[in-house]
Amino acid sequence: MFTIDFTDHTNEVKDEWYDQIDKLLTFAKSEEQIEEDAELSVTFVDKDEIQQINRDYRDKDKVTDVISFALEEDEPEIEGLDMPRVLGDIVICADVAKEQAEQYGHSFERELGFLALHGFLHLLGYDHMTEEDEKEMFGRQKTILDNYGLTRE
Repeated sequence: MFTIDFTDHTNEVKDEWYDQIDKLLTFAKSEEQIEEDAELSVTFVDKDEIQQINRDYRDKDKVTDVISFALEEDEPEIEGLDMPRVLGDIVICADVAKEQAEQYGHSFERELGFLALHGFLHLLGYDHMTEEDEKEMFGRQKTILDNYGLTRE
């Protein structure tokens, strides 16, 4: 089973957002060939909260759109325990998502999906610290979004 625990710190999240992200990340899990049970959390915050998180955990005192905290470690699995794979936490700033959708000229739903998927891929170990890594991650994002049907148009 794939479980996503949602939390809304903004009191503005619509049920459709949860549904969209759940369906997209379930699709992405399949596209990434993750067979085992897994769980993660998605939290919606405002600009003040994401700036505080960014400052406290990443030493970057600025607003951002999405932050991921991967929980997996390179630890051996403990045999005999039937536990889901805990991927980590994704924090999305809904205000920034709305602004970026307008700035990039696509729907809010597309931007929200992009940010959720971006965070999800970070939880799986993708990164964009080098040009090569960025090309791989952003290419993977585009492929998954296109295959899912959530395009920029």
